[in-house]
Amino acid sequence: MSRRTPQLPSWLPIDPYILALIGTVVLAALLPASGAAAEVAGDASTGAVAFLFFLYGARLSTAEALEGLRHWRLHLTVLACTFVAFPLLGLASWGLVPYVLTPQLQSGFLFLCLVPSTIQSSIAFTSIARGNVPAAICAGSFSSIAGIFITPLLAAALLGNSGGGFSGDALLRIGVQLLLPFVAGQLLRRWIAGFIARHKKILGYVDRGSILLVVYTAFSEGMVAGIWHQVTPARLGALLGAEAVLLALMLALSWYGAKRLGFGREDRIAIQFAGSKKSLASGLPMASVLFGAQASLAVLPLMLFHQMQLMVCAVIAKRRARDPQEAGTGGAGARHGDLTGTVVAG
Repeated sequence: MSRRTPQLPSWLPIDPYILALIGTVVLAALLPASGAAAEVAGDASTGAVAFLFFLYGARLSTAEALEGLRHWRLHLTVLACTFVAFPLLGLASWGLVPYVLTPQLQSGFLFLCLVPSTIQSSIAFTSIARGNVPAAICAGSFSSIAGIFITPLLAAALLGNSGGGFSGDALLRIGVQLLLPFVAGQLLRRWIAGFIARHKKILGYVDRGSILLVVYTAFSEGMVAGIWHQVTPARLGALLGAEAVLLALMLALSWYGAKRLGFGREDRIAIQFAGSKKSLASGLPMASVLFGAQASLAVLPLMLFHQMQLMVCAVIAKRRARDPQEAGTGGAGARHGDLTGTVVAG
């Protein structure tokens, strides 16, 4: 008899990119950049983040975004989940200090509540669950655009000095490093959109490589500063527990709240998956700009939450796909049902 290769359960998606992120953290722990090497890595990270947001701007179709505005109630609901409900729960987490979370971990926990929603994974899970895929595409895109403006402002207002000293200078860096490249990408999209579409796969590697560089730089700074001695196994377990509660609350709020607002089932699916998740791809570069040397602890809650949301939402999406109420529908999401459950760091 032939022996089958052991495989992970289909409901347990371990994103390969998460493994790459873990490997980068291990590399930073063993071989952190210091001295002149740290300066080179920091400059490279700054350039990579700017280029990353330039690509975000160049990829966004303004016409598609304007078309999606017709479903404005759904998009406002997702934005309310992302930038109102999440931050309020993040503020409530101050009650966990110092018994459950340290002040530094709580700042990272609050920061994850401020970043925008995902795009890729929201689309993938909405498709699997036979929801409104076009709405998920627009909602994720709107959240990402809004996050470039809203996340730094919320961080400055809610985190204050606990976030590494937010100031006018920090907001200026956000403008120069994130907003200007994004706007430049939008302005140049007319001439470079074709090139980007033809080289989508290669540029995808550039995206991910840029984020890995940001992670390496941030965690190297944390190792050199010795801040990782503050994270004990008990604190890490407490952080995971707090994030599990946060995810459960947002999944329930986005699903039942959308029902109370009168949305149909397909729209509720899109709202739940777009309104309950947070973007690793957007959050990591923002944290590197906002937190400086404290970025390594700030991004740890976001990295853990990202993998948790993938695992939990994969289970929910596949259960919704088996719902008999959805099996016979021919809505917007049904024609996208052949997408796989593989998701990326959105």
